[in-house]
Amino acid sequence: MDKAYLEKALKECVADSPENYVQKEIALKPDLGGMQIYDEPLIGYASAEDPFFAGLKKPGVIGSHFIGPAEWLPGAKTVISLFLPFTNRVRSSNSLDMAWPSTEWLHARVEGQTLQDRICRFAEELLKKEGFSALAPMIDLRFKMGNPLEPDKTKQESYSSNWSERHAAYAAGLGTFGLSRGLITRKGVAGRFISVITTAFFEPDKRAYTGIYDYCISCGACVRNCPVGAISKEKGKMHSPCSKFLDTTKAKHLPRYGCGKCQVKVPCEDKAPKSSTV
Repeated sequence: MDKAYLEKALKECVADSPENYVQKEIALKPDLGGMQIYDEPLIGYASAEDPFFAGLKKPGVIGSHFIGPAEWLPGAKTVISLFLPFTNRVRSSNSLDMAWPSTEWLHARVEGQTLQDRICRFAEELLKKEGFSALAPMIDLRFKMGNPLEPDKTKQESYSSNWSERHAAYAAGLGTFGLSRGLITRKGVAGRFISVITTAFFEPDKRAYTGIYDYCISCGACVRNCPVGAISKEKGKMHSPCSKFLDTTKAKHLPRYGCGKCQVKVPCEDKAPKSSTV
């Protein structure tokens, strides 16, 4: 299997899946029936043996609870990362009221997760049909949200998991972090990430950056946008107030929730501001 074959199949899965469109029977507003959630994905590749992954186990990065690619899947050779950018309709709707998530964004955050799960399973099955082993940590039973070594949700260290989609995307050359701790790609920061670990070998993509914040211009737009002041230029994003605000939106819109104000009305919404470097 080569990259062209794999990427064509993955892009078709995103474009053709019913889950990429809000179904009329669950639309929160009549005009949202049929709304597309994600545009065409970006796809990158990292070596499963990249020392970057081992570095994520260090205290202050993710921590010892992080599970590396070969621990998820013995014999792993490649980590495939996908960035799913939100459509303009989803993004622009969330720019109208900076105090509360738009209905479109609520759908994208929750119904969009259903598509993410589908793509993970599709990629696993596709690779397995070609004779390789494949595993998407996001849908694996071992995946755990939160840091088991720090259960106190008031502490920053509590908000990390045993696999990081954004760090996998960084390793795969898709982008670098911003003040909001989102990952800025050449299609911006507004969207979601998934990854698949496989025993198939794909040539790793060369990272066009060396620093974790290379694509961030530190403009402070995400700082000003945050409705609860969870982001600062000095400390970046503080997860506890962000999490509490998400709980507030969930209480009103259960099972949906979201915010995303740090991903819209910012220079990195749909592109990397330092575009000459990507």
